[in-house]
Formats: sequence, C-alpha cells, structure tokens
Amino acid sequence: MAEGFATVNGSLALLAQRGDQTDRRLEEHERRLDAVERARWPLPSVAALVGVSGLVVSLWR
Repeated sequence: MAEGFATVNGSLALLAQRGDQTDRRLEEHERRLDAVERARWPLPSVAALVGVSGLVVSLWR
C-alpha cells in the first residue's frame, strides 16, 4: 500500500511540475505577444499618413 501511495505522490509531483512549466511558458508567450502588439501600432498610422500625403499631392497637381 505504501508503494502505491509513493507512486501516486510521484505522479502528482510530476503533474504539478508540468503545470508550473506550462504556466511559465504561457506567461512568456503573453509577454512576447504584448511586445508584438506594441510594436505594431504605428503601421496603421503610417498607412494613413501615406494615403493623406498621396491625396494632397494629387490635389496639388
């Protein structure tokens, strides 16, 4: 019986360790995704500026 409990405890410890690793990986992915989202914000602004500049140049001519 003690041997069975030791096996169950070992399995639970392994599951807890894997859960911790998964939590760390999720946190890392969230940080990376936040960084990508912050770096991407200027693209729509640049596209709008290029469009407005093209309109101004076409109206000027």
